[in-house]
Amino acid sequence: MAHHQVIVVGGGTAGLAVAALLRNQENPPEVAIIEPSDKHYYQPIWTLVGGGVFDRSISEKNEEDFIPEGATWIRDYVESFDPANNTVTTRDGTTYSYDYLVVAAGIQINWDLIPGLKESVMKPGTGVCSNYSYDTVSYTWENLKNLKSGRAIFTQPNTPIKCGGAPQKIMHLTCHYLQKNNRDKDVEVVFASAGGGMFAVEKYKKSLDKIVKRNGVNTKFGHNLVALDPENKKATFEVLASGEKVEMEYDMIHVTPPMGPPDFIKNSPLAADTGWISVDKFTLQSTKFDNVFSLGDCSNLPTSKTGAAIRKQAPTLVANLNAAMANKPLPAAYDGYTSCPLVTGYGRLILAEFDYNKQPMESFPFDQSQERYSMYALKAYALPNLYWHGMLKGRKF
Repeated sequence: MAHHQVIVVGGGTAGLAVAALLRNQENPPEVAIIEPSDKHYYQPIWTLVGGGVFDRSISEKNEEDFIPEGATWIRDYVESFDPANNTVTTRDGTTYSYDYLVVAAGIQINWDLIPGLKESVMKPGTGVCSNYSYDTVSYTWENLKNLKSGRAIFTQPNTPIKCGGAPQKIMHLTCHYLQKNNRDKDVEVVFASAGGGMFAVEKYKKSLDKIVKRNGVNTKFGHNLVALDPENKKATFEVLASGEKVEMEYDMIHVTPPMGPPDFIKNSPLAADTGWISVDKFTLQSTKFDNVFSLGDCSNLPTSKTGAAIRKQAPTLVANLNAAMANKPLPAAYDGYTSCPLVTGYGRLILAEFDYNKQPMESFPFDQSQERYSMYALKAYALPNLYWHGMLKGRKF
Protein backbone atom coordinates (compact mmCIF):
# COMPACT_ATOMS: atom_id res chain seq x y z
CA MET A 1 0.00 0.00 0.00
CA ALA A 2 1.40 3.40 -1.01
CA HIS A 3 1.74 5.83 1.88
CA HIS A 4 1.83 9.65 1.84
CA GLN A 5 2.43 12.07 4.66
CA VAL A 6 -0.37 14.36 3.45
CA ILE A 7 -3.03 13.40 0.92
CA VAL A 8 -5.04 16.26 -0.62
CA VAL A 9 -8.29 15.12 -2.22
CA GLY A 10 -9.12 17.52 -5.05
CA GLY A 11 -6.97 19.52 -7.44
CA GLY A 12 -9.29 22.49 -7.79
CA THR A 13 -8.83 25.92 -6.25
CA ALA A 14 -8.73 24.77 -2.63
CA GLY A 15 -6.64 21.64 -3.14
CA LEU A 16 -3.95 23.30 -5.24
CA ALA A 17 -3.74 26.33 -2.95
CA VAL A 18 -3.20 24.14 0.11
CA ALA A 19 -0.74 21.84 -1.65
CA ALA A 20 1.28 24.79 -2.93
CA LEU A 21 1.41 26.45 0.49
CA LEU A 22 2.59 23.19 2.04
CA ARG A 23 5.25 22.51 -0.58
CA ASN A 24 6.55 26.11 -0.52
CA GLN A 25 7.66 25.76 3.09
CA GLU A 26 11.29 25.49 4.10
CA ASN A 27 10.78 21.93 5.30
CA PRO A 28 7.79 20.80 3.23
CA PRO A 29 5.84 17.66 4.02
CA GLU A 30 5.47 14.94 1.39
CA VAL A 31 2.19 15.64 -0.43
CA ALA A 32 0.02 13.69 -2.87
CA ILE A 33 -2.92 15.22 -4.75
CA ILE A 34 -5.75 12.99 -5.93
CA GLU A 35 -7.41 14.66 -8.93
CA PRO A 36 -8.76 12.99 -12.10
CA SER A 37 -9.09 16.06 -14.36
CA ASP A 38 -6.36 17.09 -16.77
CA LYS A 39 -7.80 20.62 -17.12
CA HIS A 40 -8.22 23.37 -14.55
CA TYR A 41 -10.81 26.14 -14.90
CA TYR A 42 -10.99 29.68 -13.56
CA GLN A 43 -14.74 29.60 -13.11
CA PRO A 44 -15.40 33.16 -11.86
CA ILE A 45 -14.75 34.49 -15.38
CA TRP A 46 -17.64 32.42 -16.80
CA THR A 47 -20.08 35.22 -15.95
CA LEU A 48 -18.26 37.47 -18.40
CA VAL A 49 -17.95 34.66 -20.95
CA GLY A 50 -21.72 34.19 -20.79
CA GLY A 51 -22.08 37.94 -21.29
CA GLY A 52 -19.91 37.91 -24.40
CA VAL A 53 -16.93 39.77 -22.93
CA PHE A 54 -14.41 36.91 -23.19
CA ASP A 55 -14.06 33.61 -24.98
CA ARG A 56 -14.30 30.60 -22.69
CA SER A 57 -10.79 29.46 -23.68
CA ILE A 58 -9.21 32.02 -21.34
CA SER A 59 -10.63 30.09 -18.37
CA GLU A 60 -8.92 26.78 -19.21
CA LYS A 61 -5.34 25.66 -18.44
CA ASN A 62 -3.58 22.34 -18.00
CA GLU A 63 -3.80 20.87 -14.50
CA GLU A 64 -0.22 19.60 -14.67
CA ASP A 65 1.07 23.18 -14.87
CA PHE A 66 -0.22 23.84 -11.33
CA ILE A 67 0.80 20.66 -9.52
CA PRO A 68 3.38 21.98 -7.01
CA GLU A 69 6.98 20.90 -7.46
CA GLY A 70 7.68 17.75 -5.50
CA ALA A 71 4.01 16.79 -5.06
CA THR A 72 2.72 13.46 -6.37
CA TRP A 73 -0.26 13.65 -8.72
CA ILE A 74 -2.60 10.64 -8.50
CA ARG A 75 -4.88 10.94 -11.53
CA ASP A 76 -7.97 9.11 -10.32
CA TYR A 77 -11.30 9.57 -8.58
CA VAL A 78 -11.75 8.91 -4.86
CA GLU A 79 -14.21 6.10 -4.32
CA SER A 80 -14.27 5.90 -0.51
CA PHE A 81 -12.70 7.03 2.76
CA ASP A 82 -11.73 4.88 5.75
CA PRO A 83 -10.59 7.53 8.23
CA ALA A 84 -10.54 5.07 11.13
CA ASN A 85 -7.67 3.34 9.31
CA ASN A 86 -6.24 6.48 7.64
CA THR A 87 -6.85 5.27 4.09
CA VAL A 88 -8.42 6.47 0.85
CA THR A 89 -9.46 4.13 -1.98
CA THR A 90 -9.64 5.31 -5.57
CA ARG A 91 -11.87 4.16 -8.41
CA ASP A 92 -9.24 1.83 -9.85
CA GLY A 93 -9.21 -0.07 -6.55
CA THR A 94 -5.93 1.28 -5.19
CA THR A 95 -5.81 2.10 -1.49
CA TYR A 96 -3.50 4.84 -0.17
CA SER A 97 -2.66 5.47 3.46
CA TYR A 98 -1.86 8.85 5.00
CA ASP A 99 -0.76 10.60 8.15
CA TYR A 100 -2.97 13.63 7.40
CA LEU A 101 -5.84 14.14 4.99
CA VAL A 102 -7.11 17.37 3.42
CA VAL A 103 -10.46 17.11 1.63
CA ALA A 104 -10.96 19.83 -0.99
CA ALA A 105 -13.25 18.08 -3.46
CA GLY A 106 -15.53 20.96 -4.42
CA ILE A 107 -19.24 20.82 -5.07
CA GLN A 108 -21.35 18.53 -7.24
CA ILE A 109 -23.64 20.05 -9.86
CA ASN A 110 -26.83 17.99 -10.04
CA TRP A 111 -28.08 18.64 -13.57
CA ASP A 112 -30.37 15.58 -13.40
CA LEU A 113 -32.48 16.99 -10.55
CA ILE A 114 -34.32 19.34 -12.93
CA PRO A 115 -36.25 17.23 -15.46
CA GLY A 116 -35.68 18.62 -18.95
CA LEU A 117 -32.49 20.52 -18.09
CA LYS A 118 -29.63 18.19 -18.99
CA GLU A 119 -30.93 17.34 -22.46
CA SER A 120 -31.78 20.94 -23.38
CA VAL A 121 -29.02 23.12 -21.92
CA MET A 122 -26.79 22.95 -25.00
CA LYS A 123 -29.51 22.31 -27.57
CA PRO A 124 -30.03 25.16 -30.07
CA GLY A 125 -33.52 26.59 -30.18
CA THR A 126 -34.54 25.61 -26.65
CA GLY A 127 -33.58 28.95 -25.07
CA VAL A 128 -32.05 27.03 -22.14
CA CYS A 129 -28.56 28.02 -21.01
CA SER A 130 -26.28 27.94 -17.97
CA ASN A 131 -22.94 29.51 -17.08
CA TYR A 132 -22.14 26.64 -14.73
CA SER A 133 -19.86 24.54 -16.93
CA TYR A 134 -17.17 25.05 -19.54
CA ASP A 135 -19.25 23.04 -22.02
CA THR A 136 -22.40 25.14 -21.62
CA VAL A 137 -21.23 28.70 -20.90
CA SER A 138 -20.87 29.81 -24.54
CA TYR A 139 -24.54 29.01 -25.17
CA THR A 140 -25.54 31.77 -22.75
CA TRP A 141 -24.02 34.36 -25.05
CA GLU A 142 -25.65 32.75 -28.10
CA ASN A 143 -29.06 32.91 -26.42
CA LEU A 144 -28.51 36.49 -25.28
CA LYS A 145 -27.52 37.70 -28.76
CA ASN A 146 -30.63 36.06 -30.23
CA LEU A 147 -33.03 37.45 -27.61
CA LYS A 148 -35.19 40.01 -29.44
CA SER A 149 -38.43 39.95 -27.43
CA GLY A 150 -40.45 37.95 -24.93
CA ARG A 151 -39.32 36.83 -21.48
CA ALA A 152 -35.90 35.98 -20.05
CA ILE A 153 -35.89 34.08 -16.74
CA PHE A 154 -32.90 33.72 -14.42
CA THR A 155 -33.15 31.08 -11.70
CA GLN A 156 -31.48 30.40 -8.37
CA PRO A 157 -32.12 27.05 -6.58
CA ASN A 158 -32.87 26.27 -2.94
CA THR A 159 -29.50 24.57 -2.42
CA PRO A 160 -26.07 25.95 -1.60
CA ILE A 161 -24.28 26.92 -4.82
CA LYS A 162 -20.81 28.01 -5.81
CA CYS A 163 -20.75 31.82 -5.77
CA GLY A 164 -24.18 32.74 -4.46
CA GLY A 165 -24.25 35.96 -6.49
CA ALA A 166 -23.58 34.37 -9.88
CA PRO A 167 -27.23 33.76 -10.86
CA GLN A 168 -27.97 37.48 -10.70
CA LYS A 169 -24.71 38.65 -12.30
CA ILE A 170 -25.65 37.29 -15.73
CA MET A 171 -29.11 38.79 -15.29
CA HIS A 172 -27.63 42.26 -14.68
CA LEU A 173 -25.43 41.86 -17.76
CA THR A 174 -28.49 40.83 -19.78
CA CYS A 175 -30.40 43.92 -18.66
CA HIS A 176 -27.51 46.16 -19.67
CA TYR A 177 -27.09 44.37 -23.01
CA LEU A 178 -30.79 44.79 -23.79
CA GLN A 179 -30.63 48.49 -22.90
CA LYS A 180 -27.57 49.08 -25.09
CA ASN A 181 -29.31 47.36 -28.00
CA ASN A 182 -32.70 49.06 -27.49
CA ARG A 183 -34.45 45.79 -26.69
CA ASP A 184 -35.21 46.38 -23.02
CA LYS A 185 -38.79 47.49 -23.72
CA ASP A 186 -39.41 44.28 -25.68
CA VAL A 187 -38.04 41.78 -23.14
CA GLU A 188 -39.38 41.08 -19.66
CA VAL A 189 -36.58 40.03 -17.30
CA VAL A 190 -37.59 37.77 -14.40
CA PHE A 191 -35.41 36.79 -11.45
CA ALA A 192 -36.98 33.61 -10.04
CA SER A 193 -35.04 32.78 -6.91
CA ALA A 194 -35.67 30.29 -4.14
CA GLY A 195 -34.13 32.84 -1.79
CA GLY A 196 -35.94 35.58 0.03
CA GLY A 197 -34.11 38.59 -1.40
CA MET A 198 -31.34 39.85 -3.63
CA PHE A 199 -28.52 39.37 -1.11
CA ALA A 200 -27.91 38.25 2.47
CA VAL A 201 -25.89 41.30 3.57
CA GLU A 202 -28.10 44.34 4.06
CA LYS A 203 -25.57 46.94 2.87
CA TYR A 204 -25.24 45.30 -0.56
CA LYS A 205 -28.88 44.25 -0.71
CA LYS A 206 -29.98 47.89 -0.62
CA SER A 207 -27.89 48.72 -3.67
CA LEU A 208 -28.99 45.61 -5.57
CA ASP A 209 -32.66 46.33 -4.84
CA LYS A 210 -32.21 49.74 -6.45
CA ILE A 211 -30.51 48.19 -9.48
CA VAL A 212 -33.26 45.65 -10.17
CA LYS A 213 -35.83 48.41 -9.78
CA ARG A 214 -33.85 50.61 -12.17
CA ASN A 215 -33.75 47.77 -14.70
CA GLY A 216 -37.42 46.87 -14.32
CA VAL A 217 -36.69 43.30 -13.23
CA ASN A 218 -39.71 41.24 -12.14
CA THR A 219 -38.48 39.53 -8.96
CA LYS A 220 -40.08 36.24 -7.91
CA PHE A 221 -38.59 35.28 -4.56
CA GLY A 222 -39.35 31.95 -2.92
CA HIS A 223 -39.70 30.33 -6.38
CA ASN A 224 -37.67 27.15 -6.91
CA LEU A 225 -37.33 25.71 -10.42
CA VAL A 226 -38.45 22.04 -10.44
CA ALA A 227 -38.96 21.17 -14.13
CA LEU A 228 -38.45 22.38 -17.69
CA ASP A 229 -40.53 21.71 -20.79
CA PRO A 230 -38.01 22.85 -23.43
CA GLU A 231 -40.21 21.92 -26.40
CA ASN A 232 -42.93 24.29 -25.26
CA LYS A 233 -40.55 26.68 -23.50
CA LYS A 234 -42.26 26.43 -20.13
CA ALA A 235 -40.67 26.32 -16.68
CA THR A 236 -42.37 24.94 -13.58
CA PHE A 237 -41.58 26.46 -10.19
CA GLU A 238 -42.54 25.45 -6.69
CA VAL A 239 -43.62 28.35 -4.49
CA LEU A 240 -41.76 27.40 -1.33
CA ALA A 241 -44.15 29.14 1.07
CA SER A 242 -47.21 27.22 -0.13
CA GLY A 243 -45.99 24.25 -2.17
CA GLU A 244 -48.01 25.53 -5.12
CA LYS A 245 -46.66 24.80 -8.60
CA VAL A 246 -46.67 27.64 -11.12
CA GLU A 247 -45.69 27.68 -14.79
CA MET A 248 -43.90 30.47 -16.62
CA GLU A 249 -43.29 30.69 -20.34
CA TYR A 250 -39.89 31.89 -21.49
CA ASP A 251 -37.92 32.75 -24.59
CA MET A 252 -34.61 32.43 -22.74
CA ILE A 253 -33.95 30.82 -19.37
CA HIS A 254 -30.61 30.83 -17.58
CA VAL A 255 -30.64 27.97 -15.08
CA THR A 256 -28.45 27.69 -12.01
CA PRO A 257 -28.66 23.95 -11.31
CA PRO A 258 -29.15 22.55 -7.81
CA MET A 259 -25.86 21.57 -6.17
CA GLY A 260 -24.72 19.46 -3.27
CA PRO A 261 -21.83 17.53 -1.73
CA PRO A 262 -20.10 15.01 -4.00
CA ASP A 263 -21.63 11.54 -3.69
CA PHE A 264 -18.40 9.94 -2.42
CA ILE A 265 -18.37 12.46 0.44
CA LYS A 266 -22.08 12.49 1.23
CA ASN A 267 -22.15 8.93 2.52
CA SER A 268 -18.67 8.87 4.05
CA PRO A 269 -17.70 8.79 7.75
CA LEU A 270 -16.34 12.32 7.32
CA ALA A 271 -19.70 13.91 6.51
CA ALA A 272 -22.10 15.76 8.74
CA ASP A 273 -25.82 14.94 8.59
CA THR A 274 -26.11 17.47 5.76
CA GLY A 275 -23.65 15.49 3.61
CA TRP A 276 -20.89 18.12 3.71
CA ILE A 277 -17.54 17.46 5.41
CA SER A 278 -17.96 18.27 9.09
CA VAL A 279 -15.31 20.75 10.28
CA ASP A 280 -14.78 23.26 13.04
CA LYS A 281 -15.69 26.57 11.40
CA PHE A 282 -12.68 28.37 12.85
CA THR A 283 -9.84 25.81 12.66
CA LEU A 284 -11.07 23.84 9.58
CA GLN A 285 -10.20 20.61 11.43
CA SER A 286 -12.62 17.70 11.15
CA THR A 287 -14.99 17.41 14.11
CA LYS A 288 -14.64 13.61 13.87
CA PHE A 289 -10.97 12.88 13.09
CA ASP A 290 -8.08 15.02 14.34
CA ASN A 291 -5.82 14.23 11.37
CA VAL A 292 -8.40 15.34 8.80
CA PHE A 293 -8.98 18.90 7.58
CA SER A 294 -11.29 20.32 4.93
CA LEU A 295 -11.99 23.62 3.21
CA GLY A 296 -13.81 25.09 0.25
CA ASP A 297 -17.09 24.06 -1.28
CA CYS A 298 -17.22 20.48 0.06
CA SER A 299 -17.03 21.58 3.71
CA ASN A 300 -19.92 22.60 5.95
CA LEU A 301 -18.38 26.00 6.71
CA PRO A 302 -21.33 28.42 7.14
CA THR A 303 -20.16 30.96 4.57
CA SER A 304 -20.56 31.51 0.84
CA LYS A 305 -18.80 28.99 -1.40
CA THR A 306 -16.40 31.24 -3.29
CA GLY A 307 -12.78 31.26 -4.40
CA ALA A 308 -12.22 34.36 -2.29
CA ALA A 309 -13.26 32.42 0.81
CA ILE A 310 -10.70 29.73 -0.06
CA ARG A 311 -8.02 32.42 -0.39
CA LYS A 312 -8.43 33.05 3.36
CA GLN A 313 -9.22 29.46 4.35
CA ALA A 314 -6.11 27.89 2.79
CA PRO A 315 -3.48 29.73 4.91
CA THR A 316 -5.57 29.07 8.04
CA LEU A 317 -5.75 25.36 7.29
CA VAL A 318 -2.03 25.07 6.50
CA ALA A 319 -1.05 26.86 9.73
CA ASN A 320 -3.24 24.52 11.73
CA LEU A 321 -2.12 21.41 9.82
CA ASN A 322 1.52 22.32 10.49
CA ALA A 323 0.70 22.68 14.18
CA ALA A 324 -1.11 19.34 14.25
CA MET A 325 1.87 17.63 12.62
CA ALA A 326 4.10 19.16 15.32
CA ASN A 327 1.70 18.15 18.13
CA LYS A 328 1.07 21.79 18.99
CA PRO A 329 -2.20 23.67 19.63
CA LEU A 330 -3.91 24.97 16.48
CA PRO A 331 -3.03 28.67 16.24
CA ALA A 332 -5.13 30.04 13.35
CA ALA A 333 -8.81 30.94 13.11
CA TYR A 334 -10.88 31.63 9.98
CA ASP A 335 -13.43 34.41 10.47
CA GLY A 336 -15.76 33.45 7.63
CA TYR A 337 -14.42 36.04 5.20
CA THR A 338 -15.81 35.70 1.72
CA SER A 339 -16.21 37.96 -1.28
CA CYS A 340 -18.64 38.22 -4.14
CA PRO A 341 -17.74 40.56 -7.01
CA LEU A 342 -21.27 41.39 -8.16
CA VAL A 343 -21.20 42.37 -11.81
CA THR A 344 -24.12 44.76 -12.34
CA GLY A 345 -23.47 45.57 -16.00
CA TYR A 346 -20.69 46.00 -18.53
CA GLY A 347 -18.04 48.02 -16.69
CA ARG A 348 -20.00 48.03 -13.42
CA LEU A 349 -19.41 46.04 -10.26
CA ILE A 350 -20.25 46.02 -6.55
CA LEU A 351 -17.57 44.27 -4.50
CA ALA A 352 -19.27 42.55 -1.57
CA GLU A 353 -16.93 41.36 1.19
CA PHE A 354 -18.19 40.07 4.53
CA ASP A 355 -17.67 37.62 7.41
CA TYR A 356 -19.59 34.89 9.24
CA ASN A 357 -21.78 37.54 10.90
CA LYS A 358 -22.74 39.07 7.53
CA GLN A 359 -20.79 42.17 8.46
CA PRO A 360 -18.89 43.95 5.65
CA MET A 361 -15.10 43.40 5.63
CA GLU A 362 -14.11 45.74 2.84
CA SER A 363 -10.60 45.95 1.39
CA PHE A 364 -10.72 49.42 -0.16
CA PRO A 365 -11.13 52.91 1.38
CA PHE A 366 -14.46 53.66 -0.30
CA ASP A 367 -18.04 52.42 -0.23
CA GLN A 368 -17.91 49.09 -2.04
CA SER A 369 -21.72 48.85 -2.21
CA GLN A 370 -21.63 51.39 -5.05
CA GLU A 371 -21.12 50.37 -8.69
CA ARG A 372 -17.62 51.13 -9.94
CA TYR A 373 -15.61 50.50 -13.10
CA SER A 374 -12.43 50.04 -11.03
CA MET A 375 -13.96 47.01 -9.28
CA TYR A 376 -15.15 45.62 -12.63
CA ALA A 377 -11.58 45.92 -13.95
CA LEU A 378 -10.34 44.18 -10.81
CA LYS A 379 -12.60 41.20 -11.55
CA ALA A 380 -12.05 41.08 -15.29
CA TYR A 381 -8.30 41.62 -15.46
CA ALA A 382 -6.51 41.62 -12.09
CA LEU A 383 -8.13 38.75 -10.21
CA PRO A 384 -7.54 36.11 -12.93
CA ASN A 385 -3.82 36.91 -12.89
CA LEU A 386 -3.71 36.82 -9.09
CA TYR A 387 -5.46 33.45 -9.25
CA TRP A 388 -3.20 31.74 -11.81
CA HIS A 389 0.09 33.26 -10.72
CA GLY A 390 -0.55 33.87 -7.03
CA MET A 391 -3.14 31.76 -5.29
CA LEU A 392 -2.51 28.49 -7.14
CA LYS A 393 1.22 28.97 -6.64
CA GLY A 394 0.84 29.29 -2.88
CA ARG A 395 1.38 33.03 -2.66
CA LYS A 396 -0.63 34.89 -0.02
CA PHE A 397 -2.40 38.13 -0.92
